[in-house]
Parts: sequence; structure tokens; C-alpha cells
Amino acid sequence: MRRKPNYLRSESGGVRDRWLISYTDMVTILLILFISVAAQGLKARIAQVPLTPPAPVAALVRPTVDPRATLVEAERKLKPQGLDVKLEPRGLVISLQQAVLFASGQDQVNRQALPALSQIAAVIRDTNNKVALVGHADTIPIHNRRFSSNWELSAARSLSLLALLTTEYGIPESRLSIQSYGSNHPLDSNDTEAGRAANRRVEILILDDPTP
Repeated sequence: MRRKPNYLRSESGGVRDRWLISYTDMVTILLILFISVAAQGLKARIAQVPLTPPAPVAALVRPTVDPRATLVEAERKLKPQGLDVKLEPRGLVISLQQAVLFASGQDQVNRQALPALSQIAAVIRDTNNKVALVGHADTIPIHNRRFSSNWELSAARSLSLLALLTTEYGIPESRLSIQSYGSNHPLDSNDTEAGRAANRRVEILILDDPTP
């Protein structure tokens, strides 16, 4: 029998096995080389990309809005109308004397007061703030068929004003509240007629409290 040529022999350590091992090593080396070159190219491209500088801190901070800006604007609109308007820590106070709004001892709003109330209501509608209607009285006791005390009278006047603002001027009831202090928060001395007249009043208080 003829012997196989050396290149066809399969014995361990034969020529063919050594050739296969060398070929595998070469493929592995080429693969490693390709990956290395690709990685270097990617790194070079990344290095060429310009980095975006971080935005200045000032640009990330929202501008501060004065929470009382609405009240300041309301005061600016109302003062030229000749109304008694004052910006206080509790809000914007619009003080209306009893002689302007009501007859003595009564809680029905005078028609002569409607133009002023219309101007006030227009400003209130331009805001989202809550509004308190605060009744005040002097120290002269009252006794008539409807009211037994100044507390009741000042509360009734606040309630009448609330009804007018909601029905005639479209101010939502959810924004309004009433308060009554009777004679306990005077503006002036109750020893004089002028002082008592100043104390008989209803304050329309636009609170520093916007509704949601």
C-alpha cells in the first residue's frame, strides 16, 4: 500500500495541524488589530466634538415675581378715582364711609354709591385675589326694628355689599367673605362727630391671597 503524502497525514503534531493552528492565530491577530484601529478612530472623533459649556446659573433661575404686584396695580387704578385706598400688610384696603354707602341705621346700599362700586368691582375682576368685606361702626348704641347692636348692623352692611358685588357685578361668591368688628377697630376718636363718622365704614379688602 502506498503511503499518504506528508501533507495529508493527521498524526498529532503533523504538518497539517500546525498549519491550521497558524491560520487561526492569524485571524485572531487581524481581528484584534481591526478592533484596536476602530477604537482609536472613535476616540479621535469624540475628541474632536466640541463640548457645550454649561448654561450660566443665572439663566436657570426664573425671574422673581413680586407677589404683591397685583395689589400695587389695583392701587394705581383706584387712586385716581378719588377713593380712600391704602396698601397694608394684610392687603389693599378700600375704605368707604357709611355716609356714602348707607343711610343712618340702614343696610341698603345707596344708588349714589353705585358708580364707585362699579369701578372697584372692575378692578376686583382683574385679579384672582380673595376679597373680605369688613363692617365697622362707632360706639353710639343702636336700637331699631332690625338691629339690636352695632355688630349686627355692620355685619348686615357687609352682607348687603357682598350680595351687590355677586349679583350686579359678577364677582364669584367663592372669592368673597364678610367680617364685622362693630366699634372695636376705630380709625379715629369716638368722642367727636367727625371721628365717629370716620369710624362708620365698610372696608373692601383685596387680600394678599390669590385663589388657586
